Amino acid sequence: MPTVRITHVGGPTVLFEVAGRRILTDPTFDPPGRRYNFGLGTASRKVAGPALSADAVGPVDVVLLSHDHHADNLDDAGRAVLPSAGTVVTTTSGARRLGLPNARGLAPWESTVLSSLGVPDLTITATPCRHGPPLSHPIVGDVVGFALSWEGAGTLWMTGDTVLYDAVREVPKRIDVDTMLLHLGSVQFGLTGPVRYSMNAREGAELIELAGPRVVVPVHYEGWSHFHEPESEARSVLGGGQVHWLERGVSTEV
Repeated sequence: MPTVRITHVGGPTVLFEVAGRRILTDPTFDPPGRRYNFGLGTASRKVAGPALSADAVGPVDVVLLSHDHHADNLDDAGRAVLPSAGTVVTTTSGARRLGLPNARGLAPWESTVLSSLGVPDLTITATPCRHGPPLSHPIVGDVVGFALSWEGAGTLWMTGDTVLYDAVREVPKRIDVDTMLLHLGSVQFGLTGPVRYSMNAREGAELIELAGPRVVVPVHYEGWSHFHEPESEARSVLGGGQVHWLERGVSTEV
């Protein structure tokens, strides 16, 4: 695996600097305080802003957008970043909605290859997600994770917003995971009671055991009112070792 430098901006937003490329995940740069609707009467308030502004992050070569229709993964200021990115990779339905010439849509297990002069080719493969309980897809829409691979190196896997289910358990059987960006948070809404829309730390621990990565970076567990597992609880479950809890805004080599 090439050397990876990671900066956790906040929420799901992470900057990877690896193999000559600057790769940004799920850009969210709005300030805190606003309440966003998530459909069917559900809503959430953003309670923490980004550690870095979009200007401070600077230009990016690739944006990995797990889905475009929830503001905790793409807000207004994040959306403004997309046209200037080299390539935006997202869901097939999301690419259609964005309507940008630099957007590429992938269905689960579809791949695209990015080639640029002077840097190794990068293969991006969409991995399956289910952003809620069984049969919730018509409500929550399309979501994907991403597996990034370079010839002769291990894979960087961004799980995306998902619960733990069989298709996600299948991912480590098909790819050699070196670095895992693990989306947590145990999302719940008052309207739907105990139903969860993302993994909790215990499910994350099961996925880590299945994948056996060298490095795990938990993200998307803070900053919004719809997260229902405190960071302290997630830390107590996942601990340290291969799990790196990054200080937001600080660039770290892993």
